[in-house]
Amino acid sequence: MTAALYRLPDGVLRDAGEGTVVVLDGDEGHHAVTVKRSGVGEEILLADGTGSIGRGVIVAVGPGTAEVRLTAVEQSAPTGPRFVLVQALAKGGRDEQAVEAATELGVDGVIAWQARRCIVRWKAERAARSLEKWRALATAAAKQSRRPTVPEVDGPCSTAELARRLAATGGGEGGVAAVYVLHEDADHPLAAVALPATGDVWLVVGPEGGIAPEELDALASVGARTVRLGSTVLRSSSAGPAALAVLNAMGRWR
Repeated sequence: MTAALYRLPDGVLRDAGEGTVVVLDGDEGHHAVTVKRSGVGEEILLADGTGSIGRGVIVAVGPGTAEVRLTAVEQSAPTGPRFVLVQALAKGGRDEQAVEAATELGVDGVIAWQARRCIVRWKAERAARSLEKWRALATAAAKQSRRPTVPEVDGPCSTAELARRLAATGGGEGGVAAVYVLHEDADHPLAAVALPATGDVWLVVGPEGGIAPEELDALASVGARTVRLGSTVLRSSSAGPAALAVLNAMGRWR
C-alpha cells in the first residue's frame, strides 16, 4: 500500500534533499502520530504545495510531532494544459462530491458557479463557509490521492463574471485556451476535441435544472463550445469527473 501523505508548510522541501530532517507538527503531525499512530521506522510521503514530494522515514516522535529523515525528494513537473472545473452549485452535496472526485482525478482548479437555475444559493456568510468547505474537501482529497498539490478553489461566480474572466484571459499561454460546456444536446463529443498544448482548459458543468439558453449564449460569445460525454445524462456530481477522465486519457494517463 502506498505510504500516507502529509502536508508541510509551503516551500519547506524546496532546498531539502536526501538526509534532511524535517519536522511534521500542527494538525498534520497530530494526525500522523496521534490519529494514525505512525511510529519510528514508518515510511511516509510529504508535500509542501510547490509540487515537490518527499519520501522519508520517521526517526523520532513526540506529542503531536514527528521528525522525518528524507530519503528522496522529487519535483512534479506536469506538462500540457491545466484543467479547471467550473462547477454549478447543486443540492444534496452533489457539488461537493464533484469537487472531491475531480481533485482525485487531478483537476488544477475549481470555480464555484452560481448559475441562473441553481437551486442552492450562496449568499453573504454562507458563501464564505461553503467555499472553505470546498477547499477543505479538495485538501483532504489531494492527500488521499497522494497529490503533491491542492487545486485552487474560488468563487462563487455568476455567468456574467465567468464571461468577463474568459474575455480577459482567453487564449494563449497562461490564459484560457479552451472552454467546453457539457451539454446533453451537443453534437460534438468531448472525446474528439484536440487539447491545446498549454493554457487552461475549462470544463463547465451546469446545475440540475440545466444551463439557461442565455447563459449558453453568453459563454459562446467568449469562445465556449458545447460538447457531450455520451448518450446518457450524468448528474452534477459525476459529469465533471467523467469529463476529466476523458481529458486525462488524452494526455496525462498515457
